[in-house]
Amino acid sequence: MRNVRAMVNRRWARPAASGMLIVVSLIVGALVGGGPVADGLMIGAAIVAGSPIVVSAARALGVKVVGIDLLVSVAAIGAVIVGNYWEAAAVTFLFAIGHALESATLNKTRSALAELVAVAPDVAIALRDGVQVEVPAASVAPGETVLVKNGAQVPVDGVVIGGTGAIDEATITGESIPAGKGAGDTVYAGTVSAGGFIQVRATGVGSDTTLARIIHRVEEAQDAKAATQAFMDRFSAWYTPAIIVLAVLVGILTGDVVLALTLLVIGCPGALVISIPVSIVAGIGRGAKDGVLVKGGEYLETSAKISAVALDKTGTLTEGRPRLTDVIVLDSHVQRSELLRLAARAEAGSEHPLARPIVDAAVAENLGPIGVPHEVVPVVGKGITAVVEGRRLVIGNLNLLADEGVGELERAALTADRLGRAGKTPMLVAVDGRVAGVIAVADRIREDAAQMVAGLHDAGVSTVIMLTGDQPAVASAVADAVGVDLVRAGLLPEDKVDVVAQLQADGHIVAMVGDGVNDAPALATADIGVAMGAAGSAVAIETADIALMGDSLRKLPEAISLARRTVRTMRQNIVIALLTVALLLAGVLFGGVTMAIGMLVHEASVLVVIGNAMRLLRRKRRVVESSTSALLPQPVN
Repeated sequence: MRNVRAMVNRRWARPAASGMLIVVSLIVGALVGGGPVADGLMIGAAIVAGSPIVVSAARALGVKVVGIDLLVSVAAIGAVIVGNYWEAAAVTFLFAIGHALESATLNKTRSALAELVAVAPDVAIALRDGVQVEVPAASVAPGETVLVKNGAQVPVDGVVIGGTGAIDEATITGESIPAGKGAGDTVYAGTVSAGGFIQVRATGVGSDTTLARIIHRVEEAQDAKAATQAFMDRFSAWYTPAIIVLAVLVGILTGDVVLALTLLVIGCPGALVISIPVSIVAGIGRGAKDGVLVKGGEYLETSAKISAVALDKTGTLTEGRPRLTDVIVLDSHVQRSELLRLAARAEAGSEHPLARPIVDAAVAENLGPIGVPHEVVPVVGKGITAVVEGRRLVIGNLNLLADEGVGELERAALTADRLGRAGKTPMLVAVDGRVAGVIAVADRIREDAAQMVAGLHDAGVSTVIMLTGDQPAVASAVADAVGVDLVRAGLLPEDKVDVVAQLQADGHIVAMVGDGVNDAPALATADIGVAMGAAGSAVAIETADIALMGDSLRKLPEAISLARRTVRTMRQNIVIALLTVALLLAGVLFGGVTMAIGMLVHEASVLVVIGNAMRLLRRKRRVVESSTSALLPQPVN
């Protein structure tokens, strides 16, 4: 706290001292009618406020940069030389105030980062040799057990190994409702216990926590420049010398040195220079508070132009936890339990997401030890072949069974079609070249999926497309439930890349939302790659263009809306800055605007630009609509 107060005092010390000298000079002038004392005080005020400006201008010239500080320095020194002491003092005083305000505002817009740093835990209660010991959080070793009591901060990233509780995860996910935690659940450093008592096995400490990665990402992102900011930097590099040349020409042609110096002051593009960075920092800071991490200004700007969003189905629109719904026997020589047991043993050797529910169902029905198949061969996009108990199994879609020479597929095809139309994912099972039956699994659609799609449309996204490797009938059932515009089903990972590339060729700016594994090529191809539920995933936080820390789908339209608001604010600020400079220059050239008045108006425009950007820090009101849970058919056998 002492350091913060000292920083504030340093920021405002020079403007305050300069302003005091100006006031005393004016009082002396009013009492004794001016004179050397009053003039000396005005010169002193100019020196106090202007010396850092001159030093900054000299350093910039040393690296061949002509900036705003040089314009103000030349104008102030020139005003002193020609005897306009009041103008010199007023210009430097107002510029110093403007600089202090800009510094304070940038610190304010970085408040999200400061708040994240502030919640970083300092101490932890570790359980060592059965004794509770209070230690620095950074000294906790991975694998150690720490205790989190009601009202305490979670000091590490970890897994709950005992107890239950409710954890406020707003600092990580942006969600205000505490999340219930029990054995096996993940907790994050910097979150706060809102009730209960839990024991946590540390998996990430110090700089290896999710909070530390978020702080690092926000810090980098707020310093990264947007394309518009880079353009404005190049513009300023030409604009500033142009103003100096204009002032010199006007001075030569009119013989009016004061007019030339006034042009230098009026031409300062201060509001223009700060208009972009203050908006970007505010926008990224607002996003960080809401659990939306944007990689930098460039990606924030691109996100504002998104016109098409491609969504993976499994794990994005659905919960990604499919379960077995049907086991249909088509061969009278095979029992239902045998069909499920053989399928489970074959799928035990598969890495496909749909294998797990089949294995789990067999275990739940006590169908014996599942074990592993003697051999298993995955067929990308179609299924698997395996040898189980000396029998050859083929499990997958109709094309795979046909490729493997399995005959009499008509009844199986009709059954699979019926299940698919019901929104289930059917898998045909052949044993030793004969169709044995069809098993099906289904996934639950997220409750907020339809609300998210509607939110994307409200945010200005014209096309929402679902990309999935699942069968067309299943994809269509999900698409109808959530309201996407287009569906592309039966896709391999490389096919998703082709769809994204085609959308780009059609003129769309594309955002791809996926799990970052099977969808990695499409995520890399899209203009913006979005990682959902990135909390705890170091790779997602570091590599995604936008990382949505929570698992709530509504964060996606919120992120796009925030990007559009930020870019809109940037453009408004540019217009305000350029219009102010144009009007002031016209006022100087055609009379009526003095150096001091011009500087006052100029600093007022800086305040307007700052105030406009600060609006981004306000949380936009969220309308929460009630939604019913969409569940792809309940398990039946």
